[in-house]
Amino acid sequence: MNDEKDVNPIVKQVLELGPTLAFFLLYLRIRDETYSFGGTEYSGFIVAAVAFVPILLVAMGILWKLTGKLSRLQLFTAFMVIFFGALTAWFNDERFFKMKTTIVYAAFTAILGLGLLQGRSYLAYLLGEMMALQDEGWMILTRRLCAMFAALAIANEIVWRTMSTDTWVKIETFGFPIAMFIFIWSQIVVLQSYVIEDDEAGENPSN
Repeated sequence: MNDEKDVNPIVKQVLELGPTLAFFLLYLRIRDETYSFGGTEYSGFIVAAVAFVPILLVAMGILWKLTGKLSRLQLFTAFMVIFFGALTAWFNDERFFKMKTTIVYAAFTAILGLGLLQGRSYLAYLLGEMMALQDEGWMILTRRLCAMFAALAIANEIVWRTMSTDTWVKIETFGFPIAMFIFIWSQIVVLQSYVIEDDEAGENPSN
């Protein structure tokens, strides 16, 4: 899975974002329904959450087939979705699926934080193939992204514990991704002075 192939960026975005949008649309369609499987009744939310698992796996399979590669973040996210999707179905409790987001963000916070305590940027290890930054730039971005993930984890806990399921689904589908997108792009702009140009990248590889 090391030889990445070129793929249409629009197709790639559809495969990466499509499963979440599919979950959102399916939830809107069946949120007021109740389904019975094996004598147990499941809400529309739980059915949509469980259906999200195979949708995500199919999309990732197609993405891997087209690109020849899956990022570590994608693999970790897939594992978490499968694990918490299974818990949601097994215990018939939507809280597991909602907590998944908190735990994913908290795990990213812990991983990046551990690296920072060691004076290292694990973010460079994860994303170094996507962009080239000087070591100092990676450390700055890692500290800021660590704080961002912590804030998102706290925000998710507040949202799912105090707001309706409808509100959580909308924020999970659009709010958190948009916030992360804006944050990442703002940091790319702010950290331009740390970007390694193509002619320098070969001489100064990131960690």
